[in-house]
Amino acid sequence: VHKAKRKEQKMARKGQAVEVDEASLHARQQRARQIERDRELNRQRQQAAQQKALTAQIRQLVEMNRLPDWQGEIAYRFTDGTRIKQIHVNGQIQRQLGNGRLAIVRLDGRYEPVAAGVAEKIAARDPGCVIINPDPEDAADDDPYADFKIPDDLMW
Repeated sequence: VHKAKRKEQKMARKGQAVEVDEASLHARQQRARQIERDRELNRQRQQAAQQKALTAQIRQLVEMNRLPDWQGEIAYRFTDGTRIKQIHVNGQIQRQLGNGRLAIVRLDGRYEPVAAGVAEKIAARDPGCVIINPDPEDAADDDPYADFKIPDDLMW
């Protein structure tokens, strides 16, 4: 290819007509295809490296903000896609999950409760990792049945 290119340049300087043979044209096309393949492979590698970096950031956020002694006897059930999952938490964690102060995050097939602020940071990186992130404003709303008084003599 280099030899053919030099020959073309030499003939162009002399003012002679440049003969384009099929071999050099084919070689250029092959080179263009190879460059395009290399670009695509490089793009895929960069995308995989970015995904790996995001996963490492999420793992670091979860491990640094892990709650101490959150496991307990109470089964807290939630949905992960179409499946119902459960983790066993203590009473305090259960109340905080219900109030919207904590969220549940999936990491490496495990579920971890984390603070709502940390869950927002994780959701910014990968929304699929945050399983439950209740809105604290919804939990703070008054009970819709608060206006209805329950009689004291109600018997079931």
